[in-house]
Amino acid sequence: MTTRARSFDAAAALYAAHRPGYPPALFDAVESLTGRPLAGARVADVGAGTGIATALLRERGAEVLAVEPGDGMAAEFRRTCPGVPIVRGDGNRLPLASGSVDLITYAQAWHWTDPARSVPEARRVLRPGGALALWWNDTDTTVPWIAAQEERLRVFFEVKGETHRTLPEGIGEFTTRSVTWSRHITLDDHLANLASHSAFLVLGEERTRAYFAGERELLEPLFPDGVVEEQYAVQLSVAVV
Repeated sequence: MTTRARSFDAAAALYAAHRPGYPPALFDAVESLTGRPLAGARVADVGAGTGIATALLRERGAEVLAVEPGDGMAAEFRRTCPGVPIVRGDGNRLPLASGSVDLITYAQAWHWTDPARSVPEARRVLRPGGALALWWNDTDTTVPWIAAQEERLRVFFEVKGETHRTLPEGIGEFTTRSVTWSRHITLDDHLANLASHSAFLVLGEERTRAYFAGERELLEPLFPDGVVEEQYAVQLSVAVV
């Protein structure tokens, strides 16, 4: 798990260039479930990576502090989010004062933590009435070509089932919402987005190249103009402490 989590450091620029962002409706839902506006809220964005979520939280008026363990990701963060404070650390040992934030966010990052350690840390750092928000950008498998691609990925990596989405106990009751959205990108960018995922980053160059050659061959007839509509359902879970 640690190897995959740190694999992003060597591919931070790829990650920043091709990973999807998040729709405004997601942040509307965060405000609704936490019961307070993001504007003026003190937010710790943990596992901030290259700052995709951090930048959007800041645009909503939040006072954001990023927490990121990886050297490469932190360097890319400083390039893409100049002026936004970032500290080195992770959710298992937050380098933050007790009772110092209104909201802790994990965008695509909670599954890299050890809940036995990250839950007590979240409770320690949150102010009374604060909230923990976890979300993941999932591809929308109600779309046939996406469902077929996901099945190919499961077969290739011999995935038997997901376990990393279990919501933690000991932090409060979670409320969950799904927010759908899409983006139009080139086929090249779509494949680069897939290649930025940790499973490929640790796979090895030869097998990765072979997989994407086959994937391109399958997708080109579906998108003859070279433009892909990636459709997503963001799974958001919020617990108020």
